Amino acid sequence: MRLSGWMCAAVACAFVAVWSAPANADPLADPLVGAPGLGDPYYPLDGNGGYDVQHYDVGIDYDPPSRRLTGTTEISATATQALRRFNLDFAGPAVRMVSVNHLPAAFDRNGEHELTVTPTLPLLPGLPFVVTVDYAGPAVDAGGEGWTFAPSGGAFVAGEPHSATSWYPLNDTPLDKATFELHATVPAEWEVVSNGLPTENVLRGDKRVVGWATTKPVLGYLTTVAIDKFDYLEQRRANGTPLVSAFAPNAKSHHRETEQRLPEILDFTENLYGPYPFEASGGIYLDADIEYSLETQTRPLYAPKTNLQTVVHEIAHQWWGNWVSVRHWSDICLNECFASYTADYLWPERMEGKNVDDDYRETIRKYRDSAKFWAIPLENPGAGKEFTSVYYRGPLFLHALRKQIGDAVFFVAVRDFLAAHTYGNASMPEFRAFMQSRSATNLTGFFDAWLDRTEPPPEEYLFPSSPAAPGL
Repeated sequence: MRLSGWMCAAVACAFVAVWSAPANADPLADPLVGAPGLGDPYYPLDGNGGYDVQHYDVGIDYDPPSRRLTGTTEISATATQALRRFNLDFAGPAVRMVSVNHLPAAFDRNGEHELTVTPTLPLLPGLPFVVTVDYAGPAVDAGGEGWTFAPSGGAFVAGEPHSATSWYPLNDTPLDKATFELHATVPAEWEVVSNGLPTENVLRGDKRVVGWATTKPVLGYLTTVAIDKFDYLEQRRANGTPLVSAFAPNAKSHHRETEQRLPEILDFTENLYGPYPFEASGGIYLDADIEYSLETQTRPLYAPKTNLQTVVHEIAHQWWGNWVSVRHWSDICLNECFASYTADYLWPERMEGKNVDDDYRETIRKYRDSAKFWAIPLENPGAGKEFTSVYYRGPLFLHALRKQIGDAVFFVAVRDFLAAHTYGNASMPEFRAFMQSRSATNLTGFFDAWLDRTEPPPEEYLFPSSPAAPGL
C-alpha cells in the first residue's frame, strides 16, 4: 500500500508514543509486535502473528554450476493488528534489503528462521501492506528440509513440514494459505518446474525466464521449484484440466508409463472425495539422493523408487493435506492416514479386485502382539514422530472405521468432511466429531482405542461390523 501524504502523517502521529517503546520490550507482551510463532504444539515458533498473507510473488535467479541464488520476494498481506514490528520465517541466503509499502525497513535475523522487520511507518489493523525482501547467496543442501542437489547439476526444494524457508521468506504455518507465483531465471539450457500453470518460458540471450502460478491457496511446504534438463509429458483430463509432468535426465523409463495413468488416478480419487480442487496437475520425477516423495500442490515430487502406489498416495494428498490442511502438525493423521488408505486399500480393492479384508486381518494377526507397532498413537503422535504410525496403522484405523459405520455412511461422510473445510484447515477432534454426527453408533470407545491408546484395540474395535457392512 502506498499511503498519501496526509495519511502518512496521521499514522506517524498516532504511533509516536509507541515508536519510543524500549527496544528490548518483550514481544510477547507488546501488543504492537507480531508474535514470533503461532504456538503449534510441535513447532511453536513456526508462523507469525499480526498479519494474514494473500499472495507470494517469488522471483529467483539461480545458477546451477555455482549454486548461487538471488531472490526478490514480494508478500502481499493484511495486518490483523497494529504493528510496529513483525516477523517472517526465512532461513535462506543473506538478506540485502527489506521494504514495507516501498519504504526501506530495518530488519534483523534471529533464532532458527526469524526475519524480524521494523517498517518505517507502523501498520494499521485491517489495511493491506506489501513486504519486499531481496536476498542473495549460495543455496545450501538442507538435508531433506529445503534444497537438494541432483547428480545432473540440477536442484529442487522438498521437505515436510519445512522447506520453503530455504528459498523465500513467508509465514510458514498451516494456518496461513496464500496464492503463489514464481518467476525464475536460469541458464538457457536448463528448465524450471513449479506449482500450478506455466505462465511463460522464453529465452532472453543466454538466459531462460520461466513463470508458474497457482490461483488456489497453498502452504509453504507444498510449494516447490525444480531445476534440471527436464523432458515433459503433457496430457489433459477429459474435462480439459492440463497435466504437465517433468522427468529428470536419468529418471527411470517406467515412471513415464506410470505417469501416463494420471488421468485414471485423478478420476479414481475424484470419485472418492469430490471434484479435483486445483487448476492443473502433473508430477516431477527426480534423479537424486532422496528417499521420499512429496505431495507438492498440483505437481508432486517423486523419488527414484516411486511406483504406482506412491503416485496414488501423493495424488490422494491433493485432497487430504492440500485442499484441506491440518490445523496443527499433531493432526497429521488426516493427511497421511487417508493418503495411505487410498493407496494401500482402496486402489487395490476397487482397481485390482483384491480382498482387502484379508489384507487387514493378516496385518492384525502379524502385529497384534508387537508392542512397537502400537507404541506411537495416531492422534498426536508427538514432535519428531509425526511421520511414523500414520503410515502403517492409519490404513488399519480407517478400514476398521469403515466397517464400524458401513460403507454408505463412511464414504459420504469423508467426502462431506472435505467439502466442509474447502481450502481451509481441519483437526482430528473435528474429524471425530463430524464422523460421530453421521453415525447412530457411539464411536467414543472406538476412536479412543484406535487414536489415543498405545496398545491394540479391544476385539470389538479390531473386528467391528455394522448392520450395513459385513464384519471383519
